[in-house]
Amino acid sequence: MKIALASDHRGVDSKEQIKAIATERGHECIDFGTCDRDPVDYPDLAYSAATAVTEGRADVAILVCATGLGMSIAANKIKGIRAATCHDETAARIAREQKDANVLCVSGEMTGRVLLRKIVEVWLDTEFIGGRHQRRIDKIRAIEEGSRLGKLGMLEEEQER
Repeated sequence: MKIALASDHRGVDSKEQIKAIATERGHECIDFGTCDRDPVDYPDLAYSAATAVTEGRADVAILVCATGLGMSIAANKIKGIRAATCHDETAARIAREQKDANVLCVSGEMTGRVLLRKIVEVWLDTEFIGGRHQRRIDKIRAIEEGSRLGKLGMLEEEQER
């Protein structure tokens, strides 16, 4: 699998750990930076890595900033991205299994090395299970395309039937 990696200056060390984990598991990494602790803006890096996913240059992306939240917010602005900030293995499993997340966002400052490894390994090893969850992913895609949800949480097109 090709993995786009990116971090801001507060996530560089964690990004390097993630790169090592992914490489030892046989994955190819594309590093979008940053490579040092000079301040950079996380939206720039989130955009580069997430766009690699939507353009097919990478299968998934893993993004790191101080909390993981900024990267997630920025990445989720890109059509076709489902970024999830995960602080433990359970969230990582559910993000992939049920939400079909194609971008993992993690905290570079609140996640220790052992937990970071567990989160990344679980996220990389988990597959989307589809089923009832596919309907929900389809609704997310429809919202991206401009459809609106009605009072009952159904797409307007479903309500007209």
